[in-house]
Amino acid sequence: MSDVPSDGPEGAPTDRPLKRGWTTGTCAAGAAKAAFAALVTGAFPDPVEVELPNGARPAFALAVQDLGPDSAMAGIVKDAGDDPDVTHGALVRATVRRGVAGAGVTFRAGEGVGMVTRPGLPIAPGEPAINPVPRRMIAAGIAEVARAAGIAADAEVEISIDDGARLALKTLNPRLGIVGGLSVLGTTGIVVPYSCAAWIHSIHRGIDVARAMGLDHVAGATGNASEQAVQKLHGLDEVALIDMGDFVGGMLKYVRAHPVAKVTVAGGVAKMTKLGQGFLDLHSKRGRADMDALATLASGAGAGPDLSARIGAAHMVAEAFLIARAEGFPLGDCVARAAWATAARALGRADVALEIVVFDRDGTLMGRAPFAPAQA
Repeated sequence: MSDVPSDGPEGAPTDRPLKRGWTTGTCAAGAAKAAFAALVTGAFPDPVEVELPNGARPAFALAVQDLGPDSAMAGIVKDAGDDPDVTHGALVRATVRRGVAGAGVTFRAGEGVGMVTRPGLPIAPGEPAINPVPRRMIAAGIAEVARAAGIAADAEVEISIDDGARLALKTLNPRLGIVGGLSVLGTTGIVVPYSCAAWIHSIHRGIDVARAMGLDHVAGATGNASEQAVQKLHGLDEVALIDMGDFVGGMLKYVRAHPVAKVTVAGGVAKMTKLGQGFLDLHSKRGRADMDALATLASGAGAGPDLSARIGAAHMVAEAFLIARAEGFPLGDCVARAAWATAARALGRADVALEIVVFDRDGTLMGRAPFAPAQA
């Protein structure tokens, strides 16, 4: 489950140290602990301490609080630091009620928190999209309050996120089968700016869902145009589409450990040229495509000296492709074969068939390396 934006990561600021932030799970745990404390004692701890998985205990101010006769509600505004997180500034609320004796902590999805509808995720279908680590953090906070009060830690916890249903449309949740809102996420409790951990987490969960639904073919695409083109090319179900962005290495290494019979890597001409030149992270900050190397690749595949020189002198990969196309030279197939070799080394499984497809901005197929076993 993920709240990573669906349109890809952007460049990070570089003029100052980047500020870390807090996950939705940490905010939910703080809000739930404060609400349960108010339900038990009549007073909200403000600020409220939360114990992270590493043992650290940061404190959070409450943005809202309300104590009723049978329930208490507290809310914390999420600060994601300098990470481009769609939930930055969102109000995460917890409404807590006394639970059934002996039942422990149970969870409900309030407004803006999604429900899981597909298998393969860390939480079973029919459950609120509150991930395992946030659930443990919430339960630990309630247990701490219960011990201090000498009572049982039985509570019903409803987590909601203001405007979460709208924000969820900007994430990969709908594709993963999480409907109605956002996920409550976190493994460390801390958001590391531009670590891309949430993006890669979403890639992994997408593969898990596809496997759990019995699909034998997944396709990772670098962007919307290539995703739409590869879906049309193979007639794929949406569940088979993995929004890998620039993280082709992250996808392939996960498939290596969690195999699917067939894997297609789809991307634009520039991204696939970089893959062919050995890059597994295709973001521009990792480097540009080497035009001289592209010319050498073309020469080795039979391009004449003049054409190779013109390809090497092109300012952009797209320009090089136009030059090659005008001469009837299959530069796309050359790039696809080189990209296949890089991807196969990362995938390294003879029981997985790997394909590379290269598209232009309009979704026209420019090159292809057909399915073949990805032997290491």
